[in-house]
Amino acid sequence: MTAINDSRFLHEVFLLTGIPGREYIYLWISIPFFLIYITSIMGNTFIVVVIKKDPSLHEPMYIFLSMLAITDLGLSITTMLTTLQIFLLNSREISLDACFAQLYFIHSISCIESSVLLFMSFDRLIAISDPLRYASILTPQRLAKMWLVCVLRGVVVNLPYPILLKRFQYCRANVLTHSCCTHGEVMRMACSDVTVNVTYGLWNALLTQGLDSLLIFLSYVMILKTVLSITSKAECLRALNTCVSHLCAVLAFYMPCIGLTLMHRFGKSSSLVQIILGYIYLLFPPLMNPIVYSVKSKHLRMKIVRMFVNCQFLHSV
Repeated sequence: MTAINDSRFLHEVFLLTGIPGREYIYLWISIPFFLIYITSIMGNTFIVVVIKKDPSLHEPMYIFLSMLAITDLGLSITTMLTTLQIFLLNSREISLDACFAQLYFIHSISCIESSVLLFMSFDRLIAISDPLRYASILTPQRLAKMWLVCVLRGVVVNLPYPILLKRFQYCRANVLTHSCCTHGEVMRMACSDVTVNVTYGLWNALLTQGLDSLLIFLSYVMILKTVLSITSKAECLRALNTCVSHLCAVLAFYMPCIGLTLMHRFGKSSSLVQIILGYIYLLFPPLMNPIVYSVKSKHLRMKIVRMFVNCQFLHSV
């Protein structure tokens, strides 16, 4: 009777995976993971607060950056608990409902971030190709509508994932490859027909991140065409320099995503490279985006330093 109950219990939970074969150093591995999460949360929080409080930063570029920081905060918070519980507590179990909720937030936030990166590419295109109408095109009201579209798109298009997965019974192996839940992996654990999930997941990926990446590429083709028409080499380099931070954010987001998708399709399901790439996809963008933008934007960097110094001064007083 106990064996039956245990078997039923295993079918009602999933087992997350840290780094297989490295369990004896999980406590040491947890230290850099913890530092990365704290740095990501603090860095993105500082960016959001500084941009909100400083009227001089209420420009389209910085407002889009605050949107990006909010999505990175959401992604870090969504994945932090399960990742740290594996490495700190060696606790791998996650209930079905908690898993469905986590994968919904991960996919929704990733979709929102992809939309924000797309709008940021439009921002750079307008700033370079039509600078005189830049402020009149990207008005605060229009920026608010764009943010609303990003959020609604991410929330709505990923809502079927937990609903579809909730219908299934899970009777196959319940060990997931990563330290968090994703739709593709959970779907493969079901002992039911998942054709609808596969079809919807494919079209969702193509019409969201796939379409966004294509439009971002086309935006940069137009940006490059405009920049190359500038006769002054100094002005040309200055225009390209304004795109460096955004290009870094795009590469940090899409490269691990594409690599992970290809490895899921063609690689071994539990390879160490795939697991590490999954951590890079979840940890690298939220960590690097505030660093890159702070380094590239002297104005933003000075505002963050000033705010940090003021906080330290008030704390000491």
